[in-house]
Amino acid sequence: VRVIESGGGLVQAGGSLRLNCTAATRAYSRFLIGWFRQAPGKEREFVAAISWSERSIYYGDSDLKGRVTISRDNAKDSVYLQMDSLKPDDTAVYYCNTVEMDGQTGRGTGSWGPGTQVTVSS
Repeated sequence: VRVIESGGGLVQAGGSLRLNCTAATRAYSRFLIGWFRQAPGKEREFVAAISWSERSIYYGDSDLKGRVTISRDNAKDSVYLQMDSLKPDDTAVYYCNTVEMDGQTGRGTGSWGPGTQVTVSS
C-alpha cells in the first residue's frame, strides 16, 4: 500500500499543524495506518496509529504523546495527525505507513515514502 504525506511546514513553538496521509489505493482501508517521525541523528519512532473502524487507536511513548490526535476519513482515504503545542524538539520528518503493533509500539510494514518535514522554530 502506498501512502503520501503532506501538511508539514515551518511553525513557531506553541503552534499547531495537521498532517495528512493519503492512500494511493483504496486497499489501504483494510490496514492499520500510523505516523512515525525521525529527527536528525535519531532513529525513527512510532507516534500513533488508527484502525479503519477507529475502534483501535494507539499512541507511542514519544514526547508527542498528549499533544497529538490521530483520526481518519475513509471516504477521503486519509489519516490525519493533529499536533498541538509544538516544540523545537518536534522538528523531524514525519512519515505515514501501514502499521503492525508489537505491544504498545508500532512497526511500519510498507515502503517508506519521502515523508513531510516539520520544523518548529523557537
